[in-house]
Amino acid sequence: MATTAQDIATTYPIPVYRYTVDFGGEAIAFSEVSGLELGVETIVYKDGLGVKRMPGQPVDTKLTMKRGIVKAGSQFYTWLNSISLNQVDKKDITISLTDETGATPIVTWKVFNAFPSKLSAPSFDAKANDVAIESLELMADKITIQYA
Repeated sequence: MATTAQDIATTYPIPVYRYTVDFGGEAIAFSEVSGLELGVETIVYKDGLGVKRMPGQPVDTKLTMKRGIVKAGSQFYTWLNSISLNQVDKKDITISLTDETGATPIVTWKVFNAFPSKLSAPSFDAKANDVAIESLELMADKITIQYA
């Protein structure tokens, strides 16, 4: 059991609502970020002695980022439409869980060479009073994690 303020600061879980996103050098607010997953495929070998499982290639890195639509437009729409002839502007993205001040990163995920694969409009409902949220799906080369 944590007994001091330092013990609490290092052993208690970090709330998920305090995060920042640096999107290719630009700070952008998102209401939700998901898909920060690392994993490997499983290779199954079957022979006369039984079944053996081994790690294989890394799984694809797929991120989903959601944010409210604003009148100024969407740079994500422009980014997705810029893809042509296998040429795309890939971006590095940094997502950081921060301390209570919001200034000091505690855990940071770095996503390398991300590019858009899908941009979804919000679901429209005349009975709802929700914020219009666009959803951007990204593919990336890899993710690394750094702890403060």
